[in-house]
Amino acid sequence: MKLRFTKMHGLGNDFVVIDATRAPVELTPERVAAIADRHFGVGCDQLLVVEPASTPGVDFRYRIFNADGGEVEQCGNGARCFVRFVHDKQLTGKREIRVETRSGIIEPRLRDDGLVTVDMGVPVLKPADVPFVSDSDAVVQPLEVGGDTVAITAVSMGNPHAVQVVADVDTAPVAAQGALIERHARFPARVNAGFMQVVDARHIRLRVFERGAGETLACGTGACAAVVAGILRGLLESPVRVDTRGGTLEIAWAGEGSPVLMTGPAVTVFDGELELA
Repeated sequence: MKLRFTKMHGLGNDFVVIDATRAPVELTPERVAAIADRHFGVGCDQLLVVEPASTPGVDFRYRIFNADGGEVEQCGNGARCFVRFVHDKQLTGKREIRVETRSGIIEPRLRDDGLVTVDMGVPVLKPADVPFVSDSDAVVQPLEVGGDTVAITAVSMGNPHAVQVVADVDTAPVAAQGALIERHARFPARVNAGFMQVVDARHIRLRVFERGAGETLACGTGACAAVVAGILRGLLESPVRVDTRGGTLEIAWAGEGSPVLMTGPAVTVFDGELELA
């Protein structure tokens, strides 16, 4: 089976993008993991699939698979690459599209300066809906991790996030602690673990250990969740510059009940064709 693909990235968070608008593509977890393998496949953090919409008034359907083969609900950096892909491949002439995901409708817009702004929707803060097991609706909650107690804020941006504030992201225990938080029993759907350093009220540094992918160079939904958490804690004011290891995003949020707006780049690296068993 030959499969054409495009390699893209958003701040180093890299993707294999597949056009399935003309014909369906059969992707098993094993096939996804093989494509994502950085030694024997193409290599990526996530695989993105463009499909025809199944909802009236929507332009496309957007499916996201992590490197381990599991399908997930949302990916912010991928959403920016998605709109760049469908525009560059002439699948649409629109610069602003409506896209259905497993977690709802998002609206990415390709700007004249080449950056992409995505309406990521209203963040989910109720613990049961994140989902996060808790008897409290408090913004800051204790979480036992490997014998230590850390203070986290649970937020869903269509996918679950646990955000904690650290003094310095360079020395934060992202690999060791992130792996424990990802599979913590209080997060029944697993979780993305965010480590946020507040530089000032409009500037943070961020590292994210992503569910099913490990630490990535950038995480769009993680940046959104971190800014939401920081504003709720009274530490940040919108808009916020988010510096990741792969580059910078701008996140704006007007407060509870309002959507989060994410702006950043989307880059095409190359096109290719892969032979799948």
